[in-house]
Amino acid sequence: METTRQSKINRLLQKELGEIFLAETKKMAGTLVSVSIVRVSPDLSVAKVYLSIFPSDKAETILGAIKESAKSIRYELAGRVRFQLRKVPELSFFIDDSLDYIDNIDTLLNK
Repeated sequence: METTRQSKINRLLQKELGEIFLAETKKMAGTLVSVSIVRVSPDLSVAKVYLSIFPSDKAETILGAIKESAKSIRYELAGRVRFQLRKVPELSFFIDDSLDYIDNIDTLLNK
């Protein structure tokens, strides 16, 4: 069960990371990265960020580039939330494949 503080931080990080990725993906035509879910640990030191990447065939390469630049993303995030959080959590990025899963189920049901 997550606390109220965790859920507020989850929403704050999701909003700010979404804006960061929106600004970065405007530079790359034909690519969309959105933040699906953010889960912060109970001690607020680690955040798991689940990303939905379109097109999904480029997902692994884009996720690799995001993981390589995780420190710079965290630095930019710290600049945006410096008045709300004392310490910005470490960011771990994962692919959210729930949309692909839903699409797969939908195609199976339509057969």
